[in-house]
Amino acid sequence: MITKRPLMYWVKTSNLKLQLILLAIILVTVATRVVPLEMQKLIINQAISMRKVDLLIRYCSFYIIAVVGASLLKYAITYLQTYIGQETLAKMRKELYAHILTLPLGYFRKANPGMVVSSLVTELAPAGEYVGQSIAVPVTNILTLVTFATYLFYLNATMAAISIALYPVVIYLVPKLQKKSNTANKQRVDTTRNLSSHINETISGIHEIHGNGSYRIENRKYSAFVDRLFRIRITWILYRQGIKVLNSFFQNLGPFLLFLVGGYLAIQGKFDLGALVAFLSAYEKIYDPWKELMEFYQVHNDATVRYERVMEYFDCEPEFKLEPEGRAPVKLTGSIDVQNLGFTVSGGIKLLKQINLKLKPGEQLALVGFSGSGKSTLAQCISQLYKYTGGSVKIDGYEVDDLTKADMVHNMGIVAQEPFIFSGSIKDNLLYSCAAVLEGDPDAEKKTPSRDNMIESIQQAGIFVDVLRFGLNTLVDSEQEKELSEQLLSVRKNFHSDFGEKFADHVEFYQEGKYLDYSSVAGNIIFGSANSKFFAGKNLATNEYFTNFLKEANLEIPLLSLGRETVKQTVDILGNVPQEEIFFEQSPIPTEEFDGYKQLASRLDDKTLQEIKGTDKEMLLQLALNFIPGKHKIVALPTVLKGLILDGRQQFFNKASVEKPESFNFFKIAEYITSQTILDNILFGKSKTDHPQIQDAINQSMIQLLIEADLLETVVELGMNFEVGTKGDKLSGGQKQKLAIARTFLKNPPIMIMDEATSALDNRSQNRIQNLLETKWKGKSTLISVIHRLDTIKNYDKVAVMKAGKLMEIGPYEELIAKKGLLYELIHGAK
Repeated sequence: MITKRPLMYWVKTSNLKLQLILLAIILVTVATRVVPLEMQKLIINQAISMRKVDLLIRYCSFYIIAVVGASLLKYAITYLQTYIGQETLAKMRKELYAHILTLPLGYFRKANPGMVVSSLVTELAPAGEYVGQSIAVPVTNILTLVTFATYLFYLNATMAAISIALYPVVIYLVPKLQKKSNTANKQRVDTTRNLSSHINETISGIHEIHGNGSYRIENRKYSAFVDRLFRIRITWILYRQGIKVLNSFFQNLGPFLLFLVGGYLAIQGKFDLGALVAFLSAYEKIYDPWKELMEFYQVHNDATVRYERVMEYFDCEPEFKLEPEGRAPVKLTGSIDVQNLGFTVSGGIKLLKQINLKLKPGEQLALVGFSGSGKSTLAQCISQLYKYTGGSVKIDGYEVDDLTKADMVHNMGIVAQEPFIFSGSIKDNLLYSCAAVLEGDPDAEKKTPSRDNMIESIQQAGIFVDVLRFGLNTLVDSEQEKELSEQLLSVRKNFHSDFGEKFADHVEFYQEGKYLDYSSVAGNIIFGSANSKFFAGKNLATNEYFTNFLKEANLEIPLLSLGRETVKQTVDILGNVPQEEIFFEQSPIPTEEFDGYKQLASRLDDKTLQEIKGTDKEMLLQLALNFIPGKHKIVALPTVLKGLILDGRQQFFNKASVEKPESFNFFKIAEYITSQTILDNILFGKSKTDHPQIQDAINQSMIQLLIEADLLETVVELGMNFEVGTKGDKLSGGQKQKLAIARTFLKNPPIMIMDEATSALDNRSQNRIQNLLETKWKGKSTLISVIHRLDTIKNYDKVAVMKAGKLMEIGPYEELIAKKGLLYELIHGAK
């Protein structure tokens, strides 16, 4: 198991081929680093003292070649050790993550998500870096030390002995300081983890903090953690820096002794000047490998501490084997036999006591009872999510404890009360269970559910309409999807011919030469859709190309006049009312911008339109361009201005279609609008109302035409590519539950566990799912359903009533009601 491996395991199992290449490069590098020192001596003693230019050039050439070569080799060493370290780090992360996923659910009740993230992303990084350095750094620097020390003795044995004599003192003192540094480092890692856990807990419970106003309490807790970490980090950093200061002191002490002794010997004629220069250079360079060895020593200790802490945190055995050995996963029919089942958690708390029940293949069991009675716990023990501590659970005669995870997932589908939706598309989430079963299967592609299977499952779960809506709101590239865009144009034509008259009062269809009251002034001028962000939204009023056109078309002054009139009327009418959305529905000024426009109104009193400049002009122009006559009733759009805008529309088309053809899709009944959704392309107009019944009627008409064009499945498939966001945050709670139910239906397992799987659905949707379970799945899949609505349990084969971890009664609904036992009390109490 990965958590039992020491850090040295990763060193031994790192890339052997690269390590050997690294060692070879190190040997060459160390040899090249001595050459410049010898060249220094020869340049001074021979070339300069003998005044020989040819020797000077020769020795300088050797010097620069050695320096460049050593630098290149050093870069190669850095590259290789980085690659080895990062490769090992990637292996560590992958194997540890795989281990974490197999840990018991009970472990994650105590584990903090932030701690798991920190361990995988941050805490393991030093260990990976250490592995990369573990051979290169010590070997390089030890060889360099030995080589330079030998060279020093070659130059002068007395001075070399004095130089080397300082290092034993350092070797004695550094480990002592490092030991104290390690102790502080362990405290730092533990305290940092506790701080991370506290932050994660605080953010998760932020609603309670706001609800209770407990800001001071939480600040006090946080401050205590920060203060403790502050003290520990100071101690840790001081010890680390103490080691560096000690090294630096001895480094600077060395030249003092060398100048004193070497200078004396040189004066006495016992040591030539070139040798002295070479000796001082060698001594300075001998400190570099020593310094790197000290730093490596600290890296080693820091990496070891962090690595051991990470592995200790995750040192827990999986409860069940993942894969069967020597056989394929078993195929179960769904016969379930529970005998004397018990489940006790830490502290001796018994959550389940002596549970007995039997289900035949295809039977359906409803689990009911008060909150905390053990319903969900029983379902989770049967489904192997929790390892029961007493009794027996057998499926088709196999003890659940003896089955592997693969055996269970091949035969069981689970829908939780709060199902988890992963980031990705609806399709990814829909196929999630099936993909897990087919992982590693050579025929996985053939066995993967088809589009029709997926559509059937989302229809059954009641999320079909939502997925279709996502599909209708998809953008289609007419160049890449030429056939589809042409088919959608055909649907547009049929929609306008078949339903144009029916929806004429509710939709303003795009028509050339007609002013669109439910489109903005900007939309009427452009009469198209912008492909560039520079011609969209607030950028339009400041876009030089567009504002120059407004001047050319004599539209700037009339639009500024419309903007000023709108500001004046809005401020006069709404200036003293609360800034709430309901009061601003008929105004183009949003509530959050009202104060700014209110100040603008006061600045415009004494100015002509020609005098308005800068930001004020941009604000008025933006307001006028956003003006929608059919929606913004505060000001009437002058008829003359409508005519000017229609003239400007044609001028803009003539200009932009030549000069900026890539920036716009102009509205033409026979052309697909790439920058708009499928829904907008078919509608080819603006809705005058958001009334649900009208919108539903429009959608139903489109669906009818899509079916006739054999495009409905294609659009739904596009909808299945909708990205649901992190944890499915783009979906509602009901949509998440429906998607989870569809995921299980698509898997078509012989056993289904549904733990209050419809709790977030409305009554209509709940009844629909319940009817489906009673018709399609009865006799086909053994169902254990934890129920929160007692009016849905009548048609289950058996009802099990639980209380305080015990199964109080079990049997058909009518039989239990006739006994007037606990179920009878629950139902009548619920009424």
